[in-house]
Amino acid sequence: MSVSWGSLAAILGLAVPVAAALWEFVLAGRKRLGYRVQLDTTIRDSAASGPDTTVLQRMQWDGTNLRDPSVFLLRIENAGWRPLVAADYVAPANDPVGIRIAFPGRRVVGMTVTERSTQVPPTFFVPGAEGFETTGRVISLPKVILNRRAHYKVLAVLDREEGFSDPEFPEPEVSAGVVGGVRGGNIKKTAYYPFASRQVRWLLASLILVSATQSAFTLAGGDEAAPLDCTTGTLHLSGSTAFAPVLREAAKRYEETCPEAHIPLTATSFKGSVDGLGALAAAGADARLPDGRGLGSRLTFSDGPKSDGRPRLLPRPVALSLFTLVVHPDAGVEDLSLKQVRDIYAGTVTNWSQVRGNDVPIHLVSRNPGSGTRTTLEQQVLDGGGPPRVTTADCAGLDRDRPGRCEVGSTGTLLDTVAATPGALGHSEVGAAAAHDDVRQIRIDGYPATLEGADQGAYPYWQTEIAYTYGEPPADSIAAGFLRYLADEVGKDIIRAEGHRPCSELDKPLLCRPSTS
Repeated sequence: MSVSWGSLAAILGLAVPVAAALWEFVLAGRKRLGYRVQLDTTIRDSAASGPDTTVLQRMQWDGTNLRDPSVFLLRIENAGWRPLVAADYVAPANDPVGIRIAFPGRRVVGMTVTERSTQVPPTFFVPGAEGFETTGRVISLPKVILNRRAHYKVLAVLDREEGFSDPEFPEPEVSAGVVGGVRGGNIKKTAYYPFASRQVRWLLASLILVSATQSAFTLAGGDEAAPLDCTTGTLHLSGSTAFAPVLREAAKRYEETCPEAHIPLTATSFKGSVDGLGALAAAGADARLPDGRGLGSRLTFSDGPKSDGRPRLLPRPVALSLFTLVVHPDAGVEDLSLKQVRDIYAGTVTNWSQVRGNDVPIHLVSRNPGSGTRTTLEQQVLDGGGPPRVTTADCAGLDRDRPGRCEVGSTGTLLDTVAATPGALGHSEVGAAAAHDDVRQIRIDGYPATLEGADQGAYPYWQTEIAYTYGEPPADSIAAGFLRYLADEVGKDIIRAEGHRPCSELDKPLLCRPSTS
């Protein structure tokens, strides 16, 4: 079985920190005696120039002047995770000394313990205590019991030995060992790291390298499997023009994510909900699929449910779509009561002045029969009523001085026609209307087209956007993959961006209706 480089990098990413932790805390850290030199300085005039230095004030000890005094501060610590007891020190049992510090070129003038952890008994450092003494150039320290992280500090005053002429003193020599300690058990010089120790920095660097390697293989593609929603093949979309902006953007993004998927779209891909349902039913019939098998290469989107008579078309709610009435700015109205809207479409109100607007004839611009936007308007706003008869087949032929009505095939054409026709009134999905600067949205009974208004039953012009398949598409088909994509986070972001609401965000996602419905 072959192992990919990406998998190998992942294995290393797990093995490196585990091995480092075992070394640091199990092997290297089991018994460790350490020390830090925190101060080692001569008492001289640091501002003096030239090779010779001048002592500012002669230092004395027991009434005797010191030749070249220095001060030394040493910290002894348990740097491991196991406690250290007297038997752990490498020394004969009858030798009370556990640690020796020698100062080449200097003699010890005086010494004391200035700080110790609370767990360290003070009896180790009283005058006359066994193993606690100075002899010439050497400080002897007893076999102090040190719990984990316990420490003590030794402060010493030193003086230059007679006959030692080197300008600088050699490093102190600290000698000690622990039984069973790592690296021979010898005492080690430790250090304080504000960020991290050298070993930890190397570990972090190695982890960053492993992560970068994994990222490189991920970006390059490697031999990793495609995302769950990615499929191959060609998908044909049709149906609602109101939902077309969502589908165009989602199709483009899906093809970018899934290079082996193809979703061809043209200017005539979306002709309306009823037209799309008919095209899907015809494609399924031509495929002559047996019962229980679905068409995996086609999806149709409808503003609202299908009509009866198409039992093999299966619905899947996708989004809640909000629609709005739009008007030419010179109408002089921005709010209509529900009764006024119905009177306008019934033909009893034909001039905007009759609803306190400007003296301009009302021209109704409607979508063609079969449009989900128009069907929703008739069912939920006009209470089942329809618009008056068409007065001209071409909206450009509307008489500017008399009321009239015409029909168009798409939401975009309707908005452009309303914007170009004084006194025109039409209907559109909210996202497209909001993006068109030359039309005004109409409130209904004072309520704008919002999800909150629909939830509270105040705003009536909304519909469920439904995806229809011919039978149950195979799980690995491009139709099933695209539906999963729309329900995923990227798809939901696209739906929201166009002014719709994903069904999953509603109180009743399977019904995909406002809360009061």
